[in-house]
Amino acid sequence: MRVEEIILKHLQDLPEPEKAEVLNFIEYLQAKTEKKDRGDWTIFSLSSAMRDMGDQNTPYTLDDLKESFS
Repeated sequence: MRVEEIILKHLQDLPEPEKAEVLNFIEYLQAKTEKKDRGDWTIFSLSSAMRDMGDQNTPYTLDDLKESFS
Protein backbone atom coordinates (compact mmCIF):
# COMPACT_ATOMS: atom_id res chain seq x y z
CA MET A 1 0.00 0.00 0.00
CA ARG A 2 1.32 3.44 -0.93
CA VAL A 3 1.82 6.19 1.63
CA GLU A 4 -0.99 8.28 0.10
CA GLU A 5 -3.43 5.39 0.45
CA ILE A 6 -2.48 4.81 4.08
CA ILE A 7 -2.91 8.51 4.85
CA LEU A 8 -6.32 8.61 3.17
CA LYS A 9 -7.43 5.51 5.09
CA HIS A 10 -6.51 7.11 8.42
CA LEU A 11 -8.00 10.44 7.37
CA GLN A 12 -11.39 8.89 6.63
CA ASP A 13 -11.61 7.61 10.20
CA LEU A 14 -10.99 11.00 11.82
CA PRO A 15 -13.69 13.41 13.03
CA GLU A 16 -14.02 16.72 11.16
CA PRO A 17 -12.05 18.88 13.65
CA GLU A 18 -9.04 16.56 13.36
CA LYS A 19 -9.37 16.55 9.57
CA ALA A 20 -9.08 20.35 9.71
CA GLU A 21 -5.90 19.97 11.79
CA VAL A 22 -4.48 17.61 9.19
CA LEU A 23 -5.25 20.16 6.49
CA ASN A 24 -3.53 22.91 8.50
CA PHE A 25 -0.47 20.69 8.92
CA ILE A 26 -0.36 19.90 5.20
CA GLU A 27 -0.56 23.61 4.41
CA TYR A 28 2.25 24.25 6.90
CA LEU A 29 4.43 21.61 5.25
CA GLN A 30 3.72 23.05 1.81
CA ALA A 31 4.60 26.55 2.97
CA LYS A 32 7.76 25.25 4.61
CA THR A 33 8.76 23.57 1.36
CA GLU A 34 8.04 26.75 -0.61
CA LYS A 35 10.09 28.72 1.91
CA LYS A 36 13.13 26.71 0.96
CA ASP A 37 12.57 27.80 -2.62
CA ARG A 38 11.83 31.49 -2.04
CA GLY A 39 12.89 32.20 1.55
CA ASP A 40 9.93 34.48 2.39
CA TRP A 41 8.03 33.67 5.60
CA THR A 42 6.35 37.05 5.96
CA ILE A 43 3.34 36.22 3.82
CA PHE A 44 2.91 32.79 5.42
CA SER A 45 3.17 34.22 8.94
CA LEU A 46 0.62 36.94 8.31
CA SER A 47 -1.81 34.58 6.59
CA SER A 48 -1.48 32.07 9.43
CA ALA A 49 -2.04 34.74 12.06
CA MET A 50 -5.13 36.01 10.28
CA ARG A 51 -6.51 32.58 9.28
CA ASP A 52 -10.29 32.24 9.38
CA MET A 53 -10.79 35.96 9.96
CA GLY A 54 -12.23 36.43 6.48
CA ASP A 55 -13.55 39.91 5.87
CA GLN A 56 -13.73 40.84 9.54
CA ASN A 57 -12.48 44.28 10.39
CA THR A 58 -9.49 44.05 12.65
CA PRO A 59 -7.57 46.66 14.60
CA TYR A 60 -4.33 44.70 14.05
CA THR A 61 -1.55 45.50 11.61
CA LEU A 62 1.62 43.72 10.59
CA ASP A 63 3.48 45.76 13.23
CA ASP A 64 1.28 44.19 15.92
CA LEU A 65 2.57 40.77 14.91
CA LYS A 66 6.23 41.69 15.25
CA GLU A 67 7.86 40.61 18.46
CA SER A 68 10.15 43.11 20.11
CA PHE A 69 12.77 42.49 22.74
CA SER A 70 13.94 45.23 25.04
